[in-house]
Amino acid sequence: MDENEEAGLSEAFWAVARRLRHLTKDALAPWQITPSQSRALNVLGRQEALRLNELAEQLRIAPRSATEVVDDLQARGLVERRPDPADRRATLVALTSPGRETAQAIEAARRAEASRFFDSLNMADRAHLNRILRTLM
Repeated sequence: MDENEEAGLSEAFWAVARRLRHLTKDALAPWQITPSQSRALNVLGRQEALRLNELAEQLRIAPRSATEVVDDLQARGLVERRPDPADRRATLVALTSPGRETAQAIEAARRAEASRFFDSLNMADRAHLNRILRTLM
């Protein structure tokens, strides 16, 4: 691949990433949830409860940033902090019932948006793109 092709590939990749970020932001608008908050709800939806540092690791953000995300979600009643029965000094974060409902609704909206986004690709192209993207992760 020559330099022009590499530049074109890079531009196309970032254009798609920007479009996906914009579509995600639009999909989250009804809940007034940020992408970081949505990701936290998604991670917590797959777990019973997590320590804050574990959540930060899974989100690939600094613990301080995770604290801010959890603070905002807690203020909205979507997550709760509770003592860790295995370590009294530690705190667990878990979804509340409204948090679980919100996480499920957001996930359904994101799946629908992704389906529309990738609808122009046939199944073979989707599988090929999936393989390529997983290789780059």
